[in-house]
Amino acid sequence: MDTNKMKSLPYDELRSLYKEFLQSQNISNPTINTAHSDTFYLWRKGSKDLFWDTVTAIDFENEAKNSLIKALSENSTGNAKSLVNGYLSHLRRFRLFLASDGAAAEQSMPMKESTSNRKMKINVPAPSIEQVEFYLAKWDGLENYHLQEDALNKLFFELCPKNTDIIDVLLKASTLNDFYSTNIFSIYPVAKHICALDIDSRLKAGDVTLVRDIQYVTIGDSEKNFYSFATKYCSHHNPLDYPIYDSYVYEVLRYFRNRDSFSDFQDDDLKDYIKFKVILIDFRAFYGLDNYDLKQIDQYVWLLGKDYFPKNYGKKKRGD
Repeated sequence: MDTNKMKSLPYDELRSLYKEFLQSQNISNPTINTAHSDTFYLWRKGSKDLFWDTVTAIDFENEAKNSLIKALSENSTGNAKSLVNGYLSHLRRFRLFLASDGAAAEQSMPMKESTSNRKMKINVPAPSIEQVEFYLAKWDGLENYHLQEDALNKLFFELCPKNTDIIDVLLKASTLNDFYSTNIFSIYPVAKHICALDIDSRLKAGDVTLVRDIQYVTIGDSEKNFYSFATKYCSHHNPLDYPIYDSYVYEVLRYFRNRDSFSDFQDDDLKDYIKFKVILIDFRAFYGLDNYDLKQIDQYVWLLGKDYFPKNYGKKKRGD
């Protein structure tokens, strides 16, 4: 998309073009109607220049958040910090619209390859601010993931934030197991195990050793290892301190280690959560992505892995 050409368009014409783009995506009509309005909040409440300076900023995440909080504080009666994420997601999707045609889109979109060619050679775009922005916008546009995440946030942050009541823990563990297809066939022993650990203060402190304590559960006569589930359970209580591990993240980190030598970890180190988190932080620093928190890096890496290292079965969720 020619951004300069887009900048020259009148407000109504730009909104009309953007609505056509939204309608071409797999997005519900209510979401389209909301995005058609809320995307241009900074233009309406501030100015055209403020809108364009924000959506094209190099440090988009920080500049957009600051501009939105300022505008919301001045023009809304609600809590600006609680409202900002919704407006930010609309701006990310608009940046996806700007990258949807031309060189930017070609660079960002993965090439379609046959299975045999993919096994022979995979050429994944280098991690960059542009790539992270593209995939964060893509995440916001995937309504099924977005609504699933919203449902889990309501469950973990509002309805059942503590882990002292077995019913609360069972509800959270069962929902995670279903949403993420983590294939735990007997969830009650897992919930009982978590409840017995007295984890609330450790979750709040971001204690990375907690993942190991949760992941090993004795069921019957055997010890089970629910590593990916344990990272998800912790992450949904404290997403900034607990990035999620799964097979897509595993493939992406190994790929860039082998290609760019951003780290010298061994494959099995990714199955050790303390080492895994350090590796992900090293990845972020090596590619100059320090402006993004671990939740955003997690979303980017997972979608990248989903595009370039697809499984041969079904539609993969964030399971093992």
